[in-house]
Amino acid sequence: MVEIHRTQFVHNEVENHSQVSSILARVYAALKKKGYNPINQVVGYIMSGDPTYITSYDNARSLIMKVERDELLEELMRYYIENKLEG
Repeated sequence: MVEIHRTQFVHNEVENHSQVSSILARVYAALKKKGYNPINQVVGYIMSGDPTYITSYDNARSLIMKVERDELLEELMRYYIENKLEG
Protein backbone atom coordinates (compact mmCIF):
# COMPACT_ATOMS: atom_id res chain seq x y z
CA MET A 1 0.00 0.00 0.00
CA VAL A 2 1.33 3.42 -0.98
CA GLU A 3 1.58 5.98 1.81
CA ILE A 4 0.41 9.21 0.17
CA HIS A 5 0.75 11.40 3.25
CA ARG A 6 4.52 11.14 3.51
CA THR A 7 7.11 12.99 1.46
CA GLN A 8 9.76 10.81 -0.09
CA PHE A 9 13.32 12.03 0.35
CA VAL A 10 15.80 11.89 -2.53
CA HIS A 11 19.34 11.20 -1.37
CA ASN A 12 21.34 11.54 -4.57
CA GLU A 13 23.74 14.46 -4.89
CA VAL A 14 25.54 15.53 -8.04
CA GLU A 15 29.17 15.66 -7.02
CA ASN A 16 30.54 17.63 -9.94
CA HIS A 17 28.18 20.48 -10.84
CA SER A 18 30.79 22.16 -13.04
CA GLN A 19 31.26 19.05 -15.19
CA VAL A 20 27.51 18.64 -15.73
CA SER A 21 27.17 22.35 -16.44
CA SER A 22 30.05 22.23 -18.93
CA ILE A 23 28.50 19.26 -20.75
CA LEU A 24 25.13 21.01 -20.95
CA ALA A 25 26.80 24.13 -22.36
CA ARG A 26 28.65 22.16 -25.04
CA VAL A 27 25.54 20.17 -25.98
CA TYR A 28 23.51 23.38 -26.14
CA ALA A 29 26.08 25.01 -28.44
CA ALA A 30 26.22 21.98 -30.75
CA LEU A 31 22.43 21.78 -31.03
CA LYS A 32 22.17 25.53 -31.67
CA LYS A 33 24.90 25.42 -34.33
CA LYS A 34 23.12 22.60 -36.17
CA GLY A 35 19.86 24.57 -36.16
CA TYR A 36 17.93 22.63 -33.54
CA ASN A 37 15.95 24.11 -30.66
CA PRO A 38 18.29 23.09 -27.81
CA ILE A 39 15.64 23.30 -25.10
CA ASN A 40 13.21 21.02 -26.93
CA GLN A 41 15.94 18.54 -27.81
CA VAL A 42 17.37 18.31 -24.28
CA VAL A 43 13.87 17.96 -22.79
CA GLY A 44 13.14 15.19 -25.31
CA TYR A 45 16.32 13.41 -24.28
CA ILE A 46 15.68 13.77 -20.55
CA MET A 47 12.07 12.58 -20.86
CA SER A 48 12.71 9.63 -23.18
CA GLY A 49 16.31 8.62 -22.65
CA ASP A 50 16.66 8.43 -26.44
CA PRO A 51 20.11 9.81 -27.33
CA THR A 52 19.03 10.54 -30.91
CA TYR A 53 17.44 13.75 -29.61
CA ILE A 54 21.02 15.03 -29.29
CA THR A 55 23.16 15.68 -32.35
CA SER A 56 26.38 13.76 -32.73
CA TYR A 57 28.00 16.98 -33.99
CA ASP A 58 30.99 18.02 -31.89
CA ASN A 59 30.67 14.83 -29.82
CA ALA A 60 27.53 16.21 -28.09
CA ARG A 61 25.69 12.88 -27.99
CA SER A 62 28.61 11.05 -26.42
CA LEU A 63 29.09 13.83 -23.89
CA ILE A 64 25.49 13.94 -22.69
CA MET A 65 25.41 10.16 -22.31
CA LYS A 66 28.26 10.41 -19.76
CA VAL A 67 25.83 12.05 -17.33
CA GLU A 68 22.77 10.41 -15.81
CA ARG A 69 19.49 12.06 -16.83
CA ASP A 70 18.56 12.75 -13.21
CA GLU A 71 21.88 14.58 -12.80
CA LEU A 72 21.05 16.73 -15.83
CA LEU A 73 17.66 17.54 -14.39
CA GLU A 74 19.13 18.29 -10.97
CA GLU A 75 21.67 20.67 -12.51
CA LEU A 76 18.98 22.45 -14.52
CA MET A 77 16.76 22.80 -11.44
CA ARG A 78 19.68 23.96 -9.27
CA TYR A 79 20.58 26.66 -11.80
CA TYR A 80 16.97 27.81 -12.18
CA ILE A 81 16.30 27.99 -8.47
CA GLU A 82 19.58 29.71 -7.62
CA ASN A 83 19.30 32.25 -10.44
CA LYS A 84 15.57 32.83 -10.83
CA LEU A 85 13.96 32.12 -7.49
CA GLU A 86 16.62 32.93 -4.95
CA GLY A 87 18.08 35.74 -7.06
